Amino acid sequence: MKSLRIVMFTTFYPPYSFGGDAIGVQRMARALAARGHDVTVVHDEDSYLILGGKVQAEGAPDGVRRIGLRAKNGMLSNLLTQQLGRPVTHAARIREILAERKPDIIWHNNTSLIGGPGLLPMGEGLKVYEAHEHWLVCPSHVLWRYGRELCDKKHCLKCQISFKRPPQLWRHTGMLDRALDHMNLIIAKSEFSRAKHREFGLRQEMTVLPYFLPDLPELAEPYTGHPRPYFLFVGRLEKIKGLQDVFPAMDRYPDADLLILGDGDYADELKRLAAGRQNIQFLGRKSPDELNAYYRGALGLIVPSVCYETFGIILIESFRLGTPVIARQLGPFPEIVSASGGGALFETEDDLIGAMRQLQADPTGREKQAKAARSSFESIWREDRVLERYGATFAKAAHRKGDGALSKALEAGAFELGSA
Repeated sequence: MKSLRIVMFTTFYPPYSFGGDAIGVQRMARALAARGHDVTVVHDEDSYLILGGKVQAEGAPDGVRRIGLRAKNGMLSNLLTQQLGRPVTHAARIREILAERKPDIIWHNNTSLIGGPGLLPMGEGLKVYEAHEHWLVCPSHVLWRYGRELCDKKHCLKCQISFKRPPQLWRHTGMLDRALDHMNLIIAKSEFSRAKHREFGLRQEMTVLPYFLPDLPELAEPYTGHPRPYFLFVGRLEKIKGLQDVFPAMDRYPDADLLILGDGDYADELKRLAAGRQNIQFLGRKSPDELNAYYRGALGLIVPSVCYETFGIILIESFRLGTPVIARQLGPFPEIVSASGGGALFETEDDLIGAMRQLQADPTGREKQAKAARSSFESIWREDRVLERYGATFAKAAHRKGDGALSKALEAGAFELGSA
């Protein structure tokens, strides 16, 4: 089987990343490298550093070639890309990388600050855009208008100013729309996200392919170091994650604790809001092994995001460990919970309390949800299952492009483990 040459572009990538989307890109890059492919990830280091990120420790070699771009004046470089919609500072270096690597597949992820729409026409190969955020239709990436409400109608100029970001005039020229015509495949992470892109004006067709996780060699032992039953919140502590809405429910639910794992810009305010509540505890960040144990010991995971997520990988992290979820009835969460049978949805505080009480008071019902959660992960979101779908989808895109050799390689299982 032919080893494919793949170049991935993204703004954030470990160790220059804040989490979520970047980890998803890294997980895909590693999965492809494990299948014998030549994978290069090109990302922008300045974007992370300018936003206050601290350089993390480099992980162990994983078979992925990482190229971090950094300018003499990172702030100016990012501003030029943000304002002009093209990789002004790094264009020559990007062309050099593409000419050197000669990729079979050019895989764009979040390209907002590594090159904007001007990056998309560059290079030859099967061209893919994977929309981890709503950047294609939203300058602030998250459809969270004025930093306080769900966006149901474009007020982009005023909204960008409210976010203290320079307005992007290129968004009104059709530049992004024309650049996307160079893509052979555009991926949305959920049916909900595809519909939102269409609602907000994206003309091109999108194909839905979800996130995945590798399976665990064995399920972690449940965490037993907490003296009371507990529900879990895991994630970055930001206002849009909605954790503040859970606190009043905990006042009315004294039978269990809420353990909060994670950190972020909103942490200090959340701690202030939770002050005096004995059944809410902030435990900070945990290692993957520790996190898995906390999942396994929890009655359930609470996912209260108030913004439009594109997927919600935290749900399938919980499913992988057989832990039910209680998620807000918003965005892609209903389709994920419905597909799994491994959780419940809530709209109101009463709904949330009722779902918590049901999981705690009905062990048999909870065990049924736990088994459904684990089973759905194995059949829908496990790495090998999702990579098979990617391979079949990429094969069709290569066939439409007229690249018979690539289409044949993908049809023969190039994305399957042990294939290349």
